[in-house]
Amino acid sequence: MELTLFLQQLVNGLSLGSMYALVAVGYTMVYGVLRLINFAHGDIMMVGAYAALFCMSNFSIPFLGALSLAMIFSMCVGIATDKIAYKPLRKAPRISLLITAIGISFFLQNLFNMLFTSTPRAFNAPSYFEKSINFGDIHTTLGSLLVPFITLIVVIFVLLILYKSKYGIAIRALAFDIQTVNLMGIDANRIIAIVFAIGSILAAIGGVFWAATYYSVTPTMGTLMGLKAFAAAVLGGIGSVVGAVLGALIIGLSEVIAVALFPEISGFKDAFAFIFLVFILLFRPTGILGINFERSRF
Repeated sequence: MELTLFLQQLVNGLSLGSMYALVAVGYTMVYGVLRLINFAHGDIMMVGAYAALFCMSNFSIPFLGALSLAMIFSMCVGIATDKIAYKPLRKAPRISLLITAIGISFFLQNLFNMLFTSTPRAFNAPSYFEKSINFGDIHTTLGSLLVPFITLIVVIFVLLILYKSKYGIAIRALAFDIQTVNLMGIDANRIIAIVFAIGSILAAIGGVFWAATYYSVTPTMGTLMGLKAFAAAVLGGIGSVVGAVLGALIIGLSEVIAVALFPEISGFKDAFAFIFLVFILLFRPTGILGINFERSRF
C-alpha cells in the first residue's frame, strides 16, 4: 500500500473507530458497575440520532442545539430504562438482566419503527462537515477530523469524572461492592443512574455523528453498531475505559485498512471486528488492557 493511501485510510479509520469508542465506553462503564452487558445500549445511540433529526427537521434547530437536546433525551431514556427494567432485577440472576436488556433493545427498535417507519430517513449534516481539508496528497473532510477530536475531549472528561470527582469515587466504590456502599450511606441507585446517564450521553453523541457521517438513520442502525462497540469493549478489556477506546480504534482502523488492501472482500468488512476479537482473545482472554476486577476498576 502506498504511504499516501495508508495515511488517507488512517484518517478514515480513526474517525470510524472514534464513533465506536463513544458507544463502547458506555458498555464498559455499565459492565464495570453492574456486570451487565446492556445490549440496549446500541439502540440508545439510535434514539439520539432520531432525536437530533426530529429537532432539526421539525423545529429547524441548529445542529449543535439538536445535538444537545439529543444528549438530554437519550440520557432520560437511559435513566428510565434503568429505573423501569433493571432496578427491579438488581438481585436477580445475571441471565435475567441479560434477557431484559435484549427485550429493551427490541422494544426500542419496534417503537421507533412504528413512529418513523423502517424507511431510512435522510440526515442533513451541517455544511461545514463537508468542508475539504488537505494535507499534501491526503484529502479528508472537517467532519472526519472533528469526530476523533471530540471523542478525545469526551473521553478525557469521563476519566476526570471517574478519578477527580466525588461521584467518580462513588462509581468506582460501587463497582467493588454495592452492599458496602449502601451501608456507608451512599445511594447506590442514584450512582447507577449517573453511570447510565453518562453512557447514554456518549451513545447519543456517537449516534448523531454516525448519522451526520452516513447521512441517514434507521430504527435498526444501533444493532450492528452496538455489537461492534461491544466487541471493541471486550477487545480492549471490558471494564477499562481506556481499553474500550483502544479496542474501538483498533477495530475501526483494521476494518478500513483491510478493505483498502483487499477491496474484493469489502462485503465482509463487518466481520473483521469479530474476527479480530477472536484472534486477540485466544492470546489475551481478558482483552488487551484487561483488568483484575478484584483489584481495580476502569
